[in-house]
Amino acid sequence: MKIYGDLISPFVRMTIVAAHEVGLAGKVEHVVEAVKPTEVNARLASLSPIGKVPVLETGHGHGIYDSRVIIEYLAHTAGNTNLIPHEPARRFRVLTLQALGQGLADSAVAYRYETAARPRGLQWEDWMARTETRLHATFDELESNWIDLLQDVNAGSIAAAVTLAYIDFRLPDIHWRNGHPRLGRWHEHFSGRDSMKNTSIANR
Repeated sequence: MKIYGDLISPFVRMTIVAAHEVGLAGKVEHVVEAVKPTEVNARLASLSPIGKVPVLETGHGHGIYDSRVIIEYLAHTAGNTNLIPHEPARRFRVLTLQALGQGLADSAVAYRYETAARPRGLQWEDWMARTETRLHATFDELESNWIDLLQDVNAGSIAAAVTLAYIDFRLPDIHWRNGHPRLGRWHEHFSGRDSMKNTSIANR
């Protein structure tokens, strides 16, 4: 199996962290693939018409995407029922937490593009303000309602931990720890896991 994409992308890193957590890190080749938002990457396009990272290439040459599907595929392949539980009530709570983490990543990456990639003076100020509201509302939600489930290693806690690390790296002026002490303590603890340390982007 191969996973394409750079670890700076939180969506890519989520899948590599998941591979470590389910015991498949040694069976997944991570291929760093540069992607520009305005250009077609021919290799990725051959596996996915969307052409975005991450993409997993199976041993049979089939493409699997996006990050949520890749994580489920890895858990299924490994026979792991912790990342995405089978029991219905817990399964959908984990999937909702995963959606929250993924939504946070969507907003953070989009905000990064708006502030760093768009030519200066052309930023959409109202959109940026709305996105900042989304980010801070998500921090509040994680702090208030999800600390219990974040204690487990699951698809949702991985998504949240990786995205918060991305925000630290790319958007340091978004001080998400302010007013969120439990979330900050949890993230510090979760970041000590081997899967997080082995995929660290902090020194890049």
